Amino acid sequence: MLFVSLFKFFFCIIIAVFMMSASVDPLVVGRVIGDVVDMFVPSVGMSVYFGSKHFTNGSDIKPSLTVNPPKVTMSGNMDHLYTLVMTDPDAPSPSEPIMREYVHWIVVDIPGGTNPNRGKEILPYMGPRPPVGIHRYILVLFQQKAPLGLVDQPPSRANFNTRFFARQLDLGLPVATVYFNAQKEPATKRR
Repeated sequence: MLFVSLFKFFFCIIIAVFMMSASVDPLVVGRVIGDVVDMFVPSVGMSVYFGSKHFTNGSDIKPSLTVNPPKVTMSGNMDHLYTLVMTDPDAPSPSEPIMREYVHWIVVDIPGGTNPNRGKEILPYMGPRPPVGIHRYILVLFQQKAPLGLVDQPPSRANFNTRFFARQLDLGLPVATVYFNAQKEPATKRR
């Protein structure tokens, strides 16, 4: 009888652990929360596509497919404006990210329910070019409190800080985040 009770007890613990691990946020597992942004509650839907492929948190993509900006669609109220930032916190190497973060794209004043093409591009899109290792590319969406108008470009793409940028513009916490992974593609052999 004791054996059956212990078995049921450990079985319940295993199920509870499994259920907790199944519900762990991929932004926490991927260290997006922590390395780039603080914990937040998503309140706007954001979808990211390269070509016809939809990317979810942790998806892998070849850099050659990211030459053009992704198609980003978002929900949100048409009366609100949003800022989109895309960064690489793993530059130049995930094991030594001395250029953390490397900013790839900034668009402000995006009307809710639309896409970045409707906003003002502050920093032109630069596709992923990871020199070594697997890099995370993070798209962070913030809701603005008012139109931002003229925003200065960062002095450098290297050593950008999403949190500091958000504080400077009084953006608060993100409302949505999507990240994908990319690594350097092998060179093609020519004959």
